[in-house]
Amino acid sequence: MIDGLPPAAALVADRGYDARAIIDLVRSRGGCAHIPTQRDRKVQRSIDPAIYRRRNAVERYFCKLKHFRRIATRFDKLARNFLAAVLLASTRIRLRTYESTT
Repeated sequence: MIDGLPPAAALVADRGYDARAIIDLVRSRGGCAHIPTQRDRKVQRSIDPAIYRRRNAVERYFCKLKHFRRIATRFDKLARNFLAAVLLASTRIRLRTYESTT
């Protein structure tokens, strides 16, 4: 799946993607992999905590998005209808977040 993506400067993932093949693929495409190493590895790589912390915000967004039944169950079969439902739910999440900060 990573091969199909356009080259990016950074790839942020969790420990489950700590495979030498993935890290080498990202490096060969000119990017930097911000993936923490598994705890059982002898050589531990260091990652930038600020970049990795932003990954948590994305994870929380997807968790909030899955609270909408229509999106979690892929109720809409057409891609355009599913995208519209995701956009509406995202707007609602954003408005709820905006209201709580003001």
